[in-house]
Amino acid sequence: MTRSARAPDVILHQIIRRAVRLMERPGRRFVALDTDDLLSAGRRRGGGHDFEDMIFLEGLHRLARALVTEGQLNVLGRIAARETIVGHLANRLRLEQDRRRYPGIAAQEINHPIVITGLPRSGSTLLHSLLAQDPANRVPQTWEMLSPSPPPERDSYERDPRIAMTERQLRWFHRLVPEFSRIHPVGAQLPEECVVILSHSFLSSQFCSMYTVPSYQTWVRGQDLRPAYELHRRFLQQLQWRCPGTRWVLKAPAHLPALKELCAVYPGVGVIMTHREPLEVLASEASLHTVLRRTFSDAVDPATVGREVTELTADEIRAGLEARDDGCAPPERFLDVRYRDLVKNPMETVRNIYARFDMALTPTAEARMQQYLAETPKGKHGAHEYSLAQFGLDPDQERERYRAYRERFLQEAER
Repeated sequence: MTRSARAPDVILHQIIRRAVRLMERPGRRFVALDTDDLLSAGRRRGGGHDFEDMIFLEGLHRLARALVTEGQLNVLGRIAARETIVGHLANRLRLEQDRRRYPGIAAQEINHPIVITGLPRSGSTLLHSLLAQDPANRVPQTWEMLSPSPPPERDSYERDPRIAMTERQLRWFHRLVPEFSRIHPVGAQLPEECVVILSHSFLSSQFCSMYTVPSYQTWVRGQDLRPAYELHRRFLQQLQWRCPGTRWVLKAPAHLPALKELCAVYPGVGVIMTHREPLEVLASEASLHTVLRRTFSDAVDPATVGREVTELTADEIRAGLEARDDGCAPPERFLDVRYRDLVKNPMETVRNIYARFDMALTPTAEARMQQYLAETPKGKHGAHEYSLAQFGLDPDQERERYRAYRERFLQEAER
């Protein structure tokens, strides 16, 4: 993109920032993040009904309290947090109403989904996008995750008015966070991570990426995540009722520490675990968190973010591998994919996946995947540059922290 093409977005970003500073002047009324107020707003937006299931209440309360006491949010951050939370609450209500109105939703079976998880920044987005090219694979798109009600329909799936609405929302996001597209592609009709679904449970790491909420993050890490995955299943039932596919193909690094709950809710799941040298992953992930948090707070310390990211990543690896080794699913339901192998020969990796999980790779699907690879070169949206030193991380300490993981999953050339 040329400098002249970027200029309007830069100017708009400066105007928004200036407006935010004006709103933050002493005496201005803050945007409310009180739990009761959020619930009331969610009920109003969701149709005025009350919640049948309030299991999410403690998570909501802890998140709201952490946002206020720890988040150091600017006004834009408070607006974004409130809008996200109220939107999620309204979606929960609409899902409940749709299940009462359409009993066929609850009867939907989610059979043998394929789930991509593993370290963040380890090729899972590329792999998810590749598998999405197969017409038999049903992937959740951004627009239907954000606006799941009414249930999408096959005949109007490609022209649903919610697509344009979501694109407008994403244009504002890109104007506010122009660096984000270099880190992670986002679009209304692109396949998106399950964290968007899981965040509706208020047991989700998504909030920890966007905001500084350490007490909430610690609380989530100590919880049984089964309620989040029960909601995840209800979400998929909603989305597939009138718009099914042969199988769901899902993706999120956040599934790694929840493999026990994932496999309990989806007994026939096939899990693809992506692996990459942690020292290449950590700075990239810390950069993503920093870019997001700096949009919503003017007090973000990169070293604190770096420490949070490496501690959380190590804990998620430990939890995921313990669940796998304890037999949360049979060994044949797992497939390990190394980042370097995926990047070097994506189609060979795809063929291995289809062979492992007894899926048919048709000529049409393969041709579409080859076309996607040709049209989506690495760095299409610009280079994402970062280093461990930016985030206060010592390479020798991090290398030792992940030694057991590297010895188990990475080839000698990657260590």
